[in-house]
Amino acid sequence: MLTSVTMSDRDFSLFSELIQRLCAIKMPPVKKTMLEARLRKRMRVLGFDSFRKYWNYIESPGGRQDELVHMIDVVTTNKTDFFREPAHLEYLYNEVLPDLRRKQQSIRVWSAGCSTGKEAYSLAMILNEYSRNESKLDFSILGTDISTRALEKAARGVYDEEKAATIPAVYRKKYLLRSRERRERLIRVAPEIRSRVTFTRLNFLDDDYELSVPFDVIFCRNVIIYFDRENQQHILSKVCSHLVAGGYLFTGHSETLHGMKLPIKNMAPSVYRKDD
Repeated sequence: MLTSVTMSDRDFSLFSELIQRLCAIKMPPVKKTMLEARLRKRMRVLGFDSFRKYWNYIESPGGRQDELVHMIDVVTTNKTDFFREPAHLEYLYNEVLPDLRRKQQSIRVWSAGCSTGKEAYSLAMILNEYSRNESKLDFSILGTDISTRALEKAARGVYDEEKAATIPAVYRKKYLLRSRERRERLIRVAPEIRSRVTFTRLNFLDDDYELSVPFDVIFCRNVIIYFDRENQQHILSKVCSHLVAGGYLFTGHSETLHGMKLPIKNMAPSVYRKDD
């Protein structure tokens, strides 16, 4: 039975080194059980009864073409919440948007490492509220992630109703639609908000992010914690290159940029502004 198959230390080394090479995601020995459980999902789909057979398939030309992206999907962590770290969203509304609006009428936002889209839609709700209540604002949001599975869910904009509990009540009333089948207990982000957000796949280790225009605001939160220090510097340098002068970068509260050479200055906890 597949459930009884265990991953040898050698197999773990092969997979962890591949993941490190492709995604720069750290995979120390303490994550062996997690990796083993996640890879079993793909092995079950494909009918492989050993990790070595699955590895050999991934190493084959066909596996590289057809399976590699699915393996990355099950390995990457897609934890996210609506209105996560609300102090950031308050700072965006009260400080960042008024500052940018004084200079321009259109704002582009990048949710980097957007997972299933909850951050991107949260930002869209915030910007839409600002446009309604404070000053007319045209805006667009790009959400990117390495996981195609997460992006497909993000594009649908459909979530379990319980996941909306962290959204303020006034926003839930305006921007969420409930399923007609109440037994399903699903909600969908309203078209008014979905129309402002687009999603596309991006690997932070790519040489070219293929982003055609710069952004006024970038949220790159709880992303670099999965990478080693060298790649953290490399990724944030590239991210900052896609930020306009005077634009704002938001990072996770548990992430430190201390010692990194970046063209930004600290404005608030985990909030940075690019030098003019």
